[in-house]
Amino acid sequence: MRISCWAQMLAFAVAAILPAIGHAKDGPKRILFVVQEKAAAPVIAIDAAIKKHLETLGYAVTEIDEAAPVPLLTREDMIVISSSISAHKLEGKYRASPLPIVTWESYLLPHMGMSGMKENTDFGTIEKNRYLWLVNAPNPLSAGLPAGMLNVYSRGTSMNWGKPGLGATIIATIAGEPDKVAEFSYEKGATMDYENIAPARRVFIFLDNTTFTNLNPAGISLFDAAISWSLAGSERTH
Repeated sequence: MRISCWAQMLAFAVAAILPAIGHAKDGPKRILFVVQEKAAAPVIAIDAAIKKHLETLGYAVTEIDEAAPVPLLTREDMIVISSSISAHKLEGKYRASPLPIVTWESYLLPHMGMSGMKENTDFGTIEKNRYLWLVNAPNPLSAGLPAGMLNVYSRGTSMNWGKPGLGATIIATIAGEPDKVAEFSYEKGATMDYENIAPARRVFIFLDNTTFTNLNPAGISLFDAAISWSLAGSERTH
């Protein structure tokens, strides 16, 4: 009788623990956030705001400096690369990563194989703008927003842009400048610039060093959609 009683108690204990183990295994999606920790104070503050925003959305975010070696990435689901990094220092360090990547550093695009090499032709920055032209409203990266002119900033400020390869899906361009793409994506396996093949989902979005906190609700929706769409393509299992 005592053995039976202990067996029954053990069964109840295991039954109680298993759901918790399953929940821990699933856990929050994990993001590696690559920044320049020695950037100017205003830029560091923006990176901190982005990290906090991602955590508010329920993601587990680990920050890493651009100079640090690439970690093993055994638990992360995606990589986010801030424009606070120096593209010439980071270069193609994460280019071949099998994890999805979102970045808003236009000068990093050629190093990632996501655009050509010519500054102000294949990538660049414009000043004092707040409008995009949303060209792909049915795409999930458009966050349900309607096609056409879209105000994404509370006030006019800088926007990064790129000129993607033929395998890209163009989401939005700079208003009035259709050759300057403000947001685009590559699906895993898509041809990026020249013969570069996307190892996983890749997204470029229009932010600049200190513009995240200037996003209005539409801009925030586009940012959040870029993260969620990228994570949806992650093959990482914990």
